[in-house]
Amino acid sequence: MPTPHNPPAAVRRALRKLGADIHDARRRRRLPMSVVAERAFTSRSTLQRVEAGDTSVSIGIYAGVLQALGLLDGLIKVADISNDSVGQALASAELPKHIHLKRRTGASRDG
Repeated sequence: MPTPHNPPAAVRRALRKLGADIHDARRRRRLPMSVVAERAFTSRSTLQRVEAGDTSVSIGIYAGVLQALGLLDGLIKVADISNDSVGQALASAELPKHIHLKRRTGASRDG
């Protein structure tokens, strides 16, 4: 039996906002829940949970709904390196300060 998952408040807030944004996007497109659910290969009740920001809905379902609304590119960019300033700073900090070429051993200078 899986361990109950109780995500931190920040995660719950983020998913509630995502759900509300999905809800608004669907309404702006004037698409009924049944149509979006069908396009996302899910049920209307699961779409309701997505729009409520339910933390127990899989990311795959969220992705399917975003695709059904034409918004999947936003998800693709979430952890992209171009949006990861912390990761870029850490990677840059690990770059060597100086580069030293190794000398060849056993090679004659006379040719």
